[in-house]
Amino acid sequence: MDEIKVDLKDLSSVIDAMYAMVSGPAGPRDWSLQAKVFHPDARQMRTGVDDQGASWMKIMTMDEYSADTGEFFATHDFFEVEVARRVHVFGNMAHAWSVYEARNAPDDATPERRGINSIQLFRNKAGEWQITSMIWDNERSGVEVDWSF
Repeated sequence: MDEIKVDLKDLSSVIDAMYAMVSGPAGPRDWSLQAKVFHPDARQMRTGVDDQGASWMKIMTMDEYSADTGEFFATHDFFEVEVARRVHVFGNMAHAWSVYEARNAPDDATPERRGINSIQLFRNKAGEWQITSMIWDNERSGVEVDWSF
């Protein structure tokens, strides 16, 4: 596994590193990178709808996220690529809307899913950006990414 480089003082680098952390061929992920780009108290929230159309959300700490996804990443090729981003910064906080596509191989013509990551970040006293929370949802019938983003 190649080491992923990240400049913690560059907000874009932090978001890019988050995508690089989860992407790759089947096998372990570099969870040490998670500790660099996420605040220790950060939360990751997966959302969706059940078979009856009711919404649900799973809220995870960093350890819970790595435990929840570890087996999947160990056995599946997974490449999540950002295709668009809009960021608003105010003082020491930032919000990024990040459109992603997930593929089983980097060169797959059609993504197996698309969606949006809503990423909140904080610039700490060292001037380094940390992800404090991230919530995402996938496209589905009636909920499509607006590509005029």
